[in-house]
Amino acid sequence: MQNDYEKVWSGCLTVIKDNISPNSFNTWFAPIKPVRLKNCILTLQVPSQFFYEWLEEHYIDLLKKTIKKELGPEGRLEYSIVMDNTYHANQTQPFTIHAPTLNRKALRNPPVNMPIDINRKENEGKKMLNPFIIPGLKKLNIHPQLIDSYNFDNFIQGDCNRLARSAGIAVGQNPGKTSFNPLLIYSGNGLGKTHLAHAIGIEVKNHFPEKTVLYVTAEQFTNQFIDSIRNNNQNDFVHFYQMIDVLIVDDIHCLAGKPKTQDVFFHIFNQLHQGGKQIIITSDMPPVEMSGIEPRLLSRFKWGLSADLQVPDFETRLAILQKKIRNDGVEMPEDVLELISAKISTNVREMEGALISILAQSSMNKKDITLKLASSVIDKFVKNSPREITIDYIQQAVCKYFGLPIDKLKSKSRKRETVQARQLAMYFSKLYTKSSLAAIGNKCGNKDHATVLHACKTVKNLIDTDKSFKQYVDELDNMINVG
Repeated sequence: MQNDYEKVWSGCLTVIKDNISPNSFNTWFAPIKPVRLKNCILTLQVPSQFFYEWLEEHYIDLLKKTIKKELGPEGRLEYSIVMDNTYHANQTQPFTIHAPTLNRKALRNPPVNMPIDINRKENEGKKMLNPFIIPGLKKLNIHPQLIDSYNFDNFIQGDCNRLARSAGIAVGQNPGKTSFNPLLIYSGNGLGKTHLAHAIGIEVKNHFPEKTVLYVTAEQFTNQFIDSIRNNNQNDFVHFYQMIDVLIVDDIHCLAGKPKTQDVFFHIFNQLHQGGKQIIITSDMPPVEMSGIEPRLLSRFKWGLSADLQVPDFETRLAILQKKIRNDGVEMPEDVLELISAKISTNVREMEGALISILAQSSMNKKDITLKLASSVIDKFVKNSPREITIDYIQQAVCKYFGLPIDKLKSKSRKRETVQARQLAMYFSKLYTKSSLAAIGNKCGNKDHATVLHACKTVKNLIDTDKSFKQYVDELDNMINVG
């Protein structure tokens, strides 16, 4: 007899099948298993952390639509990640999922319960429940928000990350007592800076279980600060963060253009540093390249060590895949792993995604994993993988379209064609990147945020009133997304 959760998920799959290609369905939805339905919360079992992140990034709107269709407006979703061939229902957290402990002592401090909201995309920037600011809060109630699988055992060392990994281990074994305070880890997307940040936190908990460790994204920090202003309890917010022994803040560059949040973080930083507490931050760029961050905060970032993670070489990429399949308890021919390592060279997350796709195709179609099967999957995966769109990439596309040199776009020229190209570059940068207005302006010739805002409004008005201009925009949009 079919369980209620199986019926609900079956209804969801019917809708999903009508909205995506068969290949995407087989890769990303067929491997999912429903495991529980309670209080309008459907729990889905997914094969890995990467699998969960991919669903959240690419299919959140479709999932929201189907869950509400089946469960009504109160319908919610949580995930259970497969680790070590064992399935565990995780504590639900916004934006993060805590995988089970892997041959390590359980991280202390019971978690504050924070359900994942299927509506989070439409709620982002509006309201985020702050689980930390609780009257009478004690340190032992603070959950570190660390993902157990992101440990040093699973972080493969190579020439690309040797300095950062070594510094991370030193900090994990002696937090607040080394010269690496703060420790700033920076790299491009998908190269392991978040993994390394979690690994340091886990190392601290293993050596000093009594210490209070907290991982938080800069976005979460900002939303909590906004909530504290709205609720008139900024003192509680600051007091909470001053209690932390090891503070890990991911994507610190997201504080760009937010002076009040930077100000409160500055004071928290000073208090922790003076108290001998450890601070770990990650960014997609070194301090010298950060735009929109106050100079006094940038100077603090330079106090300790800034270590970068570079693109791994072939041998390191192969070792990463070998480690992953051993952890997952699956088998795959060595020549297939070598093929993945050779074909996908710039992003570890994409490489692991290709591995999942090959496993899914083999399982669903009951086929052996061969070079032919792997090659067909990888070719499609690489072709369909979303391109990382940056401000620099957008500027290159715009300049190519208008036949302008990059330095002309960044100049102070007021010629009509240059101004128009610059405004379009600002518009698409605001549309397709997470950069602040200040950061975009800085990249487009040291313009201020008001200039960027004006450019975006100008472009939108012209799209609505000028057909030939709208054609420019449509053609540029296609260039940027197709490449």
